[in-house]
Amino acid sequence: MIKRTYTIICIMIFAFNFLHAQTFKFAHVTDTHVGGATGEEDLRRTVKDLNTLKDIDFVILSGDITEFGADHELKLAKQILDSLSLPWYIIPGNHDGNWSENGANTFRSVFGGETFFFKYKGFMFLGTNSGPNMRMSPGQIPRENLVWMDSVFSANPDRSVPLIYINHYPQDSSLNNWFEALDRVKSRNVQLAFCGHGHINKVYDWEGIPGIMGRSNLRAKNEYGGYNIVTIDQGKATYQERTVDGTYLDPWAVIALENHHFELDKKKYPRPNYAVNEKFASKVAVDWVFQDESDIGSGMALYKDLIIAANTSGDVFALDNNTGQKKWSFKTGGKVYSTPAAWKGVVVVGSSDHYIYGLDAESGLLKWKIKTGKAVLGSPLIQSGTAYIGGSDGVFRALDVLTGKEKWNFKDVKGYVSTLPTYYQNLIIFGSWGNGFYALNAQSGKLEWEWNNGHANRMFSAAACYPVAVNNAIYVVAPDRFMTALNAKNGKVIWREKKDTIRVRESMGLSTDHKYVYVKTMDGDLLGISTKADKMEVSWKSDLKLPYELTPSAISANNKIVFVPSHSGLLSAVNASSGAVLWQYKISNGMVNPPLIMGNKGLVCSTMDGKIVKLKF
Repeated sequence: MIKRTYTIICIMIFAFNFLHAQTFKFAHVTDTHVGGATGEEDLRRTVKDLNTLKDIDFVILSGDITEFGADHELKLAKQILDSLSLPWYIIPGNHDGNWSENGANTFRSVFGGETFFFKYKGFMFLGTNSGPNMRMSPGQIPRENLVWMDSVFSANPDRSVPLIYINHYPQDSSLNNWFEALDRVKSRNVQLAFCGHGHINKVYDWEGIPGIMGRSNLRAKNEYGGYNIVTIDQGKATYQERTVDGTYLDPWAVIALENHHFELDKKKYPRPNYAVNEKFASKVAVDWVFQDESDIGSGMALYKDLIIAANTSGDVFALDNNTGQKKWSFKTGGKVYSTPAAWKGVVVVGSSDHYIYGLDAESGLLKWKIKTGKAVLGSPLIQSGTAYIGGSDGVFRALDVLTGKEKWNFKDVKGYVSTLPTYYQNLIIFGSWGNGFYALNAQSGKLEWEWNNGHANRMFSAAACYPVAVNNAIYVVAPDRFMTALNAKNGKVIWREKKDTIRVRESMGLSTDHKYVYVKTMDGDLLGISTKADKMEVSWKSDLKLPYELTPSAISANNKIVFVPSHSGLLSAVNASSGAVLWQYKISNGMVNPPLIMGNKGLVCSTMDGKIVKLKF
């Protein structure tokens, strides 16, 4: 009996060691940027080269597959990758989502998902998306991906199985929720993590997890592009670069693959600090909190006692304003980045599933829907029973709110619309991601004037800001760091300035007394630009000082307070007269969406990672 038991144990040990000692190789390809200058050709070369290799088991592509996440770019990349003779696994990067005309929805439909999980020769491989999707901010692993990760681990309870984790971003504060992913994978036997994003070969240490950044597939200034071959053998992962002319370079990284037993690690690692909430506890308090299981990338609407919101799982839903309890939910077929608007019992909202919806505000039941040519990422503006909304199909529409009937459309939008338009002097004013800026007649849809900022690169478009209209002028800010004042009647430039000391980007708002256009700079300053001056004149300055700041969310104000969103979950309240900071509240570590102001004593605010809070002050 003892001999038999000993034999069984030996067989088990042998089997275990054999399982974990098997050699295999895979290719790590990243940052292909199809749609960029040489992205398509470089990827074709890489696929052709990979097809000549006989000892590669599979390929992992770790994001930034395309330049802009456009439909045609994604379909072209898929067509190229389909010629691979090897199995391949893919996740998106920030370029596949942040400037995406389809609301980061086409990636899922073309590639079948934005995550992957598989097992191979004793290892688990898990890859997640990273964003930011449709809003400029630090990267973020979508909330729904974290929930999915939990489900994967629940279905695979053996914590001893070696895990390799893949994301587009480094697993540090360049992701606003890096710690949520790390805490999850460190609950397992994670032995390696790797990424792209930085376009160079580099070794990292992410809280004790060995990390690798791989080079971009692009040739850049060289004759050939390239990628990395990863060899798993004898408890090591060896990284070796290969160029598509068939040249292997010397191995540049050798990572020991071992169980780090993170469950025993007592070291404290940096985490977001919420001490500011205690500091201002006497000034602002939480009424209720709602945590969604998906990202939220839009603002909200108020209808009677209902807060209407939407998420990136395609849900439009209503919360009770008094309790935060969900009252109803309606499922669309794509991610929603459109801020809902409500009027006379009807909620209007766009979805990346190519529809504009009219929902019953009390029940969430469908009243009408309008088919469009592409995703609808723009937010509806309701004015006198008409909803004005732009899409990604080059069309801007005016719809009857009650019936959904189209009143007019304007079909000459360059690029796609993702903003909330502004109504001013019978004009509907908005920008697009084609460097276009438009003023349409609100009654007929006729183009009254158009302005172009002169850039060829759409990344510089004034498309994310909510235009501010006051004193016969339209004010816009953009990623080119220019602030521009346009004549409201004809669109001619009144002034256009760029200052190194005032690095505006996309966040702006209007004071309730119409004296200032508020701008938030990339350096974290809140300034008031005079609405009467004939130049970019700072007439008001707040004491607020934020760190480096990117979020395009609009600045809001009531009669006494200016509310300033940040990309790190911090909402700041500033005295509208003195500029003093009244209070701050850190909701989460995700980007703050435009808040919903409720008079002088309260507001409801959401963050990109799916958290909604009602604050009273």
